[in-house]
Amino acid sequence: MILGIGTDLANIERIQNTLDRFGDRFRNRVFTEVEQRKAERRTDVAGTYAKRWAAKEACSKALGTGLRMGISWKDMAVSNLPTGQPVMAVTGWAADRLAKMTPDGHEAIIHVTLTDDHPWAQAFVVIEARPVAAAQGMS
Repeated sequence: MILGIGTDLANIERIQNTLDRFGDRFRNRVFTEVEQRKAERRTDVAGTYAKRWAAKEACSKALGTGLRMGISWKDMAVSNLPTGQPVMAVTGWAADRLAKMTPDGHEAIIHVTLTDDHPWAQAFVVIEARPVAAAQGMS
């Protein structure tokens, strides 16, 4: 079952201007070390940050809160599988919120997709609850 859906559209040029103006102060407030390392290795640094910004906004919407109620930017972190597929991990308040949203007997799966076409970066997040398989050999 679907627990939440969120989307966000971020302007890459706005993120670039914010990086130019606030630099590390902005990076360290919003992005984890892993996200920063990923972005700084890319040719399109601002585009990489913009996609992750959009993903965090989309995730907060899927959690049903937006960026209020105690959620922190770093409570939501985007990384990539070896295949390149983006994945979202939540910690802190976001993880607590996710646990409260997830029905008993289910596990939450966060799906995320990212795209960009200068000057726009976009993210979609879908939070799914899947039934947990009963332990084998138990009756």
